[in-house]
Amino acid sequence: MIPRRMSALALALAAGVPGACGGEGAFDETARLSLSETLAGGDTAGYERAMEVREFVFPADHGPHPGFRTEWWYVTGNLTDEEDRAFGFQLTLFRSALAPTAPDVASDWATNQAYMGHFTLTDMAAGEFRAFERFARGAGGLAGADTTGPDGAPATFHVWVEDWSLTGSAEGQGFPMRLRAAQEGAALDLRLEEGKPVVLQGDRGLSQKGPEPGNASFYYAHTRLPASGTVVVQGDTFEVGGLAWMDREWSTSALSGEQVGWDWFSLQLDDGWDVMVYQLRLRDGSPDPLSDGALIAPDGLKIPLEWGDDVTLEATGTWTSPLDGARYPSGWRLTSPPHGLALSIEPVLDDQELDLAFRYWEGAVHVTGTGVGGAPVDGVGYVELTGYAGERRAR
Repeated sequence: MIPRRMSALALALAAGVPGACGGEGAFDETARLSLSETLAGGDTAGYERAMEVREFVFPADHGPHPGFRTEWWYVTGNLTDEEDRAFGFQLTLFRSALAPTAPDVASDWATNQAYMGHFTLTDMAAGEFRAFERFARGAGGLAGADTTGPDGAPATFHVWVEDWSLTGSAEGQGFPMRLRAAQEGAALDLRLEEGKPVVLQGDRGLSQKGPEPGNASFYYAHTRLPASGTVVVQGDTFEVGGLAWMDREWSTSALSGEQVGWDWFSLQLDDGWDVMVYQLRLRDGSPDPLSDGALIAPDGLKIPLEWGDDVTLEATGTWTSPLDGARYPSGWRLTSPPHGLALSIEPVLDDQELDLAFRYWEGAVHVTGTGVGGAPVDGVGYVELTGYAGERRAR
């Protein structure tokens, strides 16, 4: 999506990696992290800014953009095995610059780049949700982004945090890509095919986040990636296939001070249409006019949606976190009357909350209703909700 991932790493690292540019440092798990305070912004001096429309070049833009403060490689998806056992997954790899330039230190550990990963697996049959997090400095081989794959072979790009990784093929536009992650009895090893053409979000890939100049990101998405490979749960291996969605953003700015969170939806319908909408929420509870959306046709054509005129979003229920009673919306009705779209969106599990460096809800959903033109549709997708829970729990 948008600012949602851009500040998470800077937030966690600022609180917990005091020596990230030079000496040793580790994330402090007892730190209490406030998402909204960090999203209000910070010093942008020395960093590149997303100020105007640019040309995107592939496969180069799949790789890192170190002149910007933050970027992420974000993949979610819904998978099933041959017996229709269903899984949802998320792998997000974040890069954050801790300073505009690398430190002038004679050390293999010296770096101005740090990385974080979030990996989740939703096992729908077992009713279980697992979420994991990693931090590493971009030095010493612990984490990074370059064009050499994990086995030393050439790649269009390779981004990793320890053994969690996303790697682009050395041929063509970077596809097929390989996604790998494993921790504590949960593992993914997936091949991602190109599917639909790339979608440039916002204004030709320039996605404005706030009214201030430069408070924007460069943002593109691959909304329908055929995925195949294996899921491992507690030693059991499942051959799976399905659809993934990849978002790519890089930026320097964060949310404006009046924005407190967002509701983000990526939906893949069985008639070949995809839907992306996000609602930025203001302090008074109303949607920010910069909230955005798009329909993606089966042939890849992007149809922009103006918030309020072309698309509306209504929560139909709530879910209460057992951690502290925080209340999230749970279940939604998304409509676009000009296009005949009327969708009911339901979580596959109520509790898909991540209690990591900061708290948010992100999980797999099931979609039913009427699609573009009014015909019945089913579908799958992912939803992300931020700004509903308080600060991180002390541990």
